[in-house]
Amino acid sequence: MTDLIATNRNTAILGMGATGLSVARFLSSIGSSFVFADSRTAPPRLQEVQDQYPDINVVLGAFDADLLTNLDRVVVSPGISLQEPALIAAREAGVELIGDLELFLEHAKAPVVAITGSNGKSTVTTLLGEMAEAAGLSVGVGGNLGTPMLDLLSDRHELYVLELSSFQLELLNDCRGAVVALLNISADHMDRYPGLPQYHAAKHRIFRGASKVVINREDALTKPLLSTQISLSSFGLNQPDLGDFGILEGLEEGYLSYGIERLMPVADVSLKGTHNLANGLAALALGYALDLPMVPMLECLKRFKGLPHRCENIAEIDAVLYIDDSKGTNVGATVAALNGFGHIEGKNIILLAGGVGKDQDFSLLQKPVNQFVAKAFLFGEDAGQINDALQNVCAVELVDTLPEAVERAHSVARPGDIVLLSPACASFDMFSGFEQRGQCFQQAVAGLPRDTGGQLCN
Repeated sequence: MTDLIATNRNTAILGMGATGLSVARFLSSIGSSFVFADSRTAPPRLQEVQDQYPDINVVLGAFDADLLTNLDRVVVSPGISLQEPALIAAREAGVELIGDLELFLEHAKAPVVAITGSNGKSTVTTLLGEMAEAAGLSVGVGGNLGTPMLDLLSDRHELYVLELSSFQLELLNDCRGAVVALLNISADHMDRYPGLPQYHAAKHRIFRGASKVVINREDALTKPLLSTQISLSSFGLNQPDLGDFGILEGLEEGYLSYGIERLMPVADVSLKGTHNLANGLAALALGYALDLPMVPMLECLKRFKGLPHRCENIAEIDAVLYIDDSKGTNVGATVAALNGFGHIEGKNIILLAGGVGKDQDFSLLQKPVNQFVAKAFLFGEDAGQINDALQNVCAVELVDTLPEAVERAHSVARPGDIVLLSPACASFDMFSGFEQRGQCFQQAVAGLPRDTGGQLCN
């Protein structure tokens, strides 16, 4: 096969974010020349690029079709739409468009697991990485989560576990025998895709060239059209068939199981919420596909506390639980959180939501909100859109800031309630990212008065 990175090819890296800089480090390490281009006139990391690559040509401003069509190859950062006119022109001119994923797969010498989905992929990626480490493997974990994948490449690693976004998958043609998982699909990034079918198609590119596939049998959109020669297994919160993972004897007092084999009680799983049970089962299914031993995997499930800002228990104050799900940046994530923490016997959730809506359909929140939410406090740029969807479903109040939402929620919460920050929106109207939004929530919760005591959760 022709090497993707022959050093005599003319290459441009589009985008000077974390991915673009990781590509530059990689190409430099193998002696391949390149130019940098960024559509912004003053990218935040411009000085870093100029300091590290003083001899590299840097082109700023709107992408130039004449520049790109005279290249052999363009490495496109995931934040850049393939519908950019200059990229369309380049592709029509026969220029090869690739992403960092293709470069990574070309050079990874150890087995690769690739995980995608609208929600839960960061948790499953991290959990599977810990399971593999508990089994004694040297593991590189990253991709869309944490370390850019090209920075993970190392001869010492025996396994790579990658989280992949739909943007990273848009250019993938062959995952070269990776073990892959598609966890779920719900509408997200509708500001980038014309509709759900296009988003769905991008996610399904992960199946191309896979050796083993794990899907969510309770989500029909995850099912691939695959040759029968490819090994396929599933996870779900219902009773599994032989060879699949699921739950026996109910979600309250049942067991995680492999077929009819009981593995561990549901109550022993450290992460709470039914959505996190699904994440745990997905990790087990992937670990099983990798032939990881079951005992250390189950031990990880017993101790794994989850990731910051992903349904993270922050505090219990006056018998009210405060949960930070700032990473809930789309409607599907918020639906999962509401279903995961909702109590059928009463509306015990106070929801804090809002931000940049990304052209989503907020009416999809109506069913779980009607079931589980006593009141919603809405903030941010598109709070009005969420209000329009929910005002006839539950009590709704618009506030100016997230701290104000926390204060108002505290004033109405009763013992046994859950105050849930799960915004269903991106954060960039008010914050630098979901992390800063989560930190703002946590600081506001820490400053709440305590009538009868309370504690921050570790």
